[in-house]
Amino acid sequence: MIQIEFDDIVKAKRRIANTVYTTPSVRSESLSELCNVPVHLKLENQQRTGSFKLRGATNSIMCLSEIQKERGVVGVSTGNHGRGLACAAREHGVRCIVVMSNLVPKNKIEGIKAEGAEVRIVGNSQDDAQVEVNRLVEEQGMTMVPPFDHPDIIAGQGTLGLEMAGDLPDMACAIIQVSGGGLVSGIAAALKARMSGVKVIGVSMERGAAMFESQKAGKPVLVPELATLADSLGGGIGLN
Repeated sequence: MIQIEFDDIVKAKRRIANTVYTTPSVRSESLSELCNVPVHLKLENQQRTGSFKLRGATNSIMCLSEIQKERGVVGVSTGNHGRGLACAAREHGVRCIVVMSNLVPKNKIEGIKAEGAEVRIVGNSQDDAQVEVNRLVEEQGMTMVPPFDHPDIIAGQGTLGLEMAGDLPDMACAIIQVSGGGLVSGIAAALKARMSGVKVIGVSMERGAAMFESQKAGKPVLVPELATLADSLGGGIGLN
């Protein structure tokens, strides 16, 4: 089990402060009226590269040793992690390969290439793509930067929780999207350390919900990757 401390998130926030934006939390009048409670949106779509993934990727790259940086990094992605990793690697002069499946939309592939990374398309699932990542780690000595299950990734994503707690000190509940769980884990760790009684609820897409099905089964399970509007939430979570 991956363990992170609140101090890991605080250090990550300091580490990435000059690279990653602090994004606004704004009240949604329409959702507040619909739900009959104040509802705020954390506008991480205004983040560089368009998503929160830059946070964890930047923290991870900045935690690498010089030898690891020289050998380069590789990661599997459904789009957003790959773009964040490519951006962070480019800014620190690190070679980057992103491995993706055939299900990833073309615009996300082009976005990653635009950040300077090499993209390899393998198979029809994130698990298929992971096989190529493992090969590159073994044969070329590259460092794998996973999309969710690593303490440096989780601490980086947790910096969102620090910002949310500062912006909304009376927040009663945070609703967070879930795929592999790195974002919700990091935010929960930050919020629970700063705010007593706050609830954190994870929400997944209905089709191919690996985390939801794994929690139901009481262990990690494989699920088919299916087309969904929330294409960035697709992909397995592994079996270990």
